[in-house]
Formats: sequence, C-alpha cells, structure tokens
Amino acid sequence: MDGAGENYHRPDAKKVQELNDIANKLRVHSIQSTNASNSGHPTSCCSAAEIMSVLFFHVMRYKLDPPKDASNDRFILSKGHAAPVLYAAWAETGLFPVKDLLQLRKMGHDLEGHPTPRLNFIDVGTGSLGQGLSNAAGMAYVGKYWDKASYRTYCVIGDGESAEGSIWEACAFASYYKLDNLVAIFDVNRLGQSQAASLEHNTDVYKARLEGFGFHTIVLDGHDVEALCKAFHDASTVKGKPTAIVAKTFKGKGIPGIEDELNWHGKALGGKAEAALKAIGDLIVNKGPHGMLPNPAVNDAPAVSIANIKLSEAPSYKKGDKIATRKAYGSGLIKIGNSNQRVVALDCDTKNSTFAEDFRKVHPDQFIECFIAEQNMVGVAIGCACRDRTVAFASTFACFLSRAYDQIRMGAISQTNANFCGSHAGISIGEDGPSQMALEDLAMFRAVQGSTVFYPSDAVSMERAVELAANTKGICFIRSSRPATPVLYDGQEEFRVGLAKVVKQSDSDKVTVIGSGITLAEAVEASTLLAADSINIRIIDPFTIKPLDKDTILAAAKATGGKIVTVEDHYPEGGIGDAVAGALCEEAGIVIKKLAVRDLPRSGPSQVLLETFGIDRNAIVAAVKGLL
Repeated sequence: MDGAGENYHRPDAKKVQELNDIANKLRVHSIQSTNASNSGHPTSCCSAAEIMSVLFFHVMRYKLDPPKDASNDRFILSKGHAAPVLYAAWAETGLFPVKDLLQLRKMGHDLEGHPTPRLNFIDVGTGSLGQGLSNAAGMAYVGKYWDKASYRTYCVIGDGESAEGSIWEACAFASYYKLDNLVAIFDVNRLGQSQAASLEHNTDVYKARLEGFGFHTIVLDGHDVEALCKAFHDASTVKGKPTAIVAKTFKGKGIPGIEDELNWHGKALGGKAEAALKAIGDLIVNKGPHGMLPNPAVNDAPAVSIANIKLSEAPSYKKGDKIATRKAYGSGLIKIGNSNQRVVALDCDTKNSTFAEDFRKVHPDQFIECFIAEQNMVGVAIGCACRDRTVAFASTFACFLSRAYDQIRMGAISQTNANFCGSHAGISIGEDGPSQMALEDLAMFRAVQGSTVFYPSDAVSMERAVELAANTKGICFIRSSRPATPVLYDGQEEFRVGLAKVVKQSDSDKVTVIGSGITLAEAVEASTLLAADSINIRIIDPFTIKPLDKDTILAAAKATGGKIVTVEDHYPEGGIGDAVAGALCEEAGIVIKKLAVRDLPRSGPSQVLLETFGIDRNAIVAAVKGLL
C-alpha cells in the first residue's frame, strides 16, 4: 500500500532556510576538515549536504545519549568516503565539539578517513563501496520482524557504488521481505573517481531499475530541501515495500569552478578553499547556533540480552557413532536457539546441506533465507548483529564465502560479532568436484583481524563450537564437513577457545600428528596401522586453528622428539600446517611435515580423493615413517 502524501505538513520558510543553512555549514566543515588533513573527499560531501541536513535535523528520530540507543533511527553512510559530512552532522547536533572536526584523519583521533565503530555513533564500518545497503537491510529486518519497533533505517549510497552487484542483492532482499522501514537514498552526483559514472544524471534509469526491484521510488533534486522533506514523509507512509530516493545532485555543489568538474575526487581544496568557503559562507543566513534539536526517539525497542548463551541440553551422541559435523551444526543451533530467542540463522539456499534447515523447522521466526546472494547474506548478518540486537549465524558452502570476503573483512573493521559456518570443506566432499571444495577457507578466515576459527572434528565438539561462537567477540568461523566422522568425545567434555585435545597418547609416542575433521579420523586409523609396526603416535585435535593451543602442541612435540606431521583437507597455504609452523617457528629442534592438498582436485569418491591427494591414513603412515 502506498500512502504517499498523507498528513504532510510542509516546513515553513524559516525551517527551510535553517535546513539550507545547516547544509552549507556541513559543506564548510567538510572543506575545512579535509584541508586541515590535506586529504579527504570534500566534493563528495558537498553533494550530500542537503540530504544530511534534512535527515539529521528534520526526519530522523534519535537521542544523543547514547547515539546507539536501541530505539534510535539507524543511519548508514554507504559512500563512506564522504565521512567528513557525517562527522559534521553529528558535531552540529552537539554530540561533540565542532572544533574536533579539524582532527580528521589525524593519528590517534577516531575521526578516521572512513567511518568505523571506534566512534560511538557508527554502527558499521563503510568505505569499501557497495556494502552499506546490505547492513541497513539487516538492521531494518531486525526492526520490523524482531524488535517490532518504530525506528527506521536510512542508507545513503553513492551513484558510482551502485555499479556493485551487492547493492542489487540488497535491493532484492529488502523488497522480498517488504522492509517498509528502510529508505535508500541514492546520491546521484554524476561523477566518479576517474570519470563520470556510467549513468551520469540519467535518473529515469535509476528509477526504472529500483521500481523493477520492488521499491517505491522518488526522483528529486537532491539540493531542494523542501522536496527532500516531502519525500522522506512520503516514505514514512508507504507500506509493504522499501523506498528509494533518487537524488540528482552535483559533486562539489556550491564550490565555484569545482562544482560538477572532474579531477577533484579525493582531493582537499588547498589554495582554492578560501574562495570556496567565502562563496558558501555568503549563502548562510544564520551564521550562529541553529538551535535545532533531533526529533525524539520512540522508546519502544525491547530490552534484550544475548549474554551467556548455552546449549539447552548437552550433546547426546554415542562414542564411535558416525555423524557429519554439518548435521551437528544444525543441532547445536537448535539448542542455543532454544535458550535465546535472539539467536538467528541465515542461509543462501543451502540450508538442506548446511543443516540450518533443522533450525528453521524448530525456530522458523528466527531464520532468514537470503537466497543465492552470499555477499548480501554476510552484510545482512552484520546488520542483524549491530547494537547487540541478535546473535547471527550465517551458513553456506565454505567455498562460497570466498565471494563475500570483502564483506567479512569489513565486518572485522565494523567490530561485528557475526558468526559464519562453512560446510562442504575440502576434497572429502567427493564427486561434486573442485568448484564446490573449500580449500582456502582456513587461510581466509585466519587472516581476518580478531577472528576465531573453529574446526570441530566430531559432533560433540561441533555443538560446543556453536555454543562458544555465540559468546565469543569478533568474527567466528566454524568449518563443517560433509562426510560422517566418528564421535570422539562424550557430551560432558569441556571445550574452550584455544584449547586443543590430545586424542591419543602413550609414553612411547614417536611423532605428533595434528589433524582436524576428516583428517583427524584418518590419523586415528593411521595410528592402528602404525601400531602394527610397533610405532606409536600422539594425535592432537586443535579444535580452534585460531587461536592455536601452542602449549599443548609444543609439549607434544617435545615428548615425540620434535617430530610433527600436520594433515589437512585444505591447500598447504594458510591452514593447519602453517598455523602450527607459525606457532613453533621460534622453537629449536622441531621438524614439521605438512600433508595438504597440493594439486587442483577433481571429482571422485571421497576416500579415493583423500588417497590420491596424499592426506589419507596411508599418507600419514608414510609421513610418520619418513621422520623416523
């Protein structure tokens, strides 16, 4: 239903002038702060000035203490390079002194070149373009379906970044889920970094595309304060679909000789700043304090707690039974979902393979189907986890998470606590072939700042990994496997992040073997073969690859003459072997033999592939004997 125009009260001339004055003050601040740092994007700020003025001083409902209050409207600046205008808007609200804007981009100051949550008014880091709308969609989904609150979500998107496919993934998601509490504002300022954007000022094409994606779409002059006020009001009355505002603007608006000109992207004005500041300053009627306060938030977001989430019951598997860890992932999710209604699961149409489907069957209202759009799924998960409103678990084949690596990287910059489970790891998936085999995922997630990387080897440890991830700060990755592997632990076994398990040991062990998942199962089989030759090995299950339990591994290495074999269903770069080598690189007298997938794999039966690529029990036997 479209209720555009209902109960609209046009702002009077005084309010319009004040909003125009604030917009020009935002331009002044953006020019001054970027000149002070001799870097930044003042022209990108100038195109969005009226949008920011109207949003922050006419439309949005929020309180300043704290700026991340659960009931506050959300704002995401997807075009993060325009950070100075966002900082200027918050300074004009009185959140911090205007003079602090001159610390932009200075070492040790949190007004960085692109926004990060080091600032108490930033929910997600932006600046890697094309990602903000997915984050916004996650926030809006939480607001509409879980918080059931009045707050709305606004996202400003640059026209250049709308070339990113992730923007349109987010549009499809927002439309499908009828996110009528979401407004996407496209700042169509025509110019990119090195040339004009592909559509330049062809706003009709933007309109057609957005309407095709199911958005209520309004095209307007992005420098017309009255038109913006009316458009945002109309958006608030639209039901059953999100709104897009296509704002025709000019890069460098208000700067003589620079407005709508190329070659000014990402450059401070330098010697041209004085004339620009005078020209813009002459347009400001009220040069003093504006006295405008934010509209008050509607305090109807519920209080939630996501602390100390536990499995509703202990794992109840029988030792020796074979259970795929991907199956246990679904079981673990169900159990923490039983304990806390703020546990949410997301998937990309692989839920019957990742076993997130089991969670959906028990907790349908806590599940989000994201369809085949992994970049958007990751962004939505990060948005859902913002402000500690939910504990998000996003799953798909581990190999497909690689296409969303930039979103994951930005998640770390956003200080997200989102969790990711990648299934179908390695060549052990068998006949599906190399396009479905994750062989880089451990390296990928180990490189993410502040991440925790779980690699459970049986069903019990998988359920405990899910429980631990729900309570661990930062990005968590859980690697699950397709083949069924033997249950190694009883349900009361304690697991901790960074604590390895010694699966097998004796007083006469000759070599330490370290593996996870399918290769740990192969190591156990290899130990039987070696025992027939009177060779005992110590077997270690790392449980977490990051952080790695150096103490347990080092003690085992010393007990086995400094001889270690690592074996992994992963490429040799960045996985278990490299983690072990990195942990022990300063220890003398240790030799590490790395078994890993060293060639491009192919389709075939799982066990045949393990043998062919040298990570099966026989390869382990040969490696151990080669060290003796």
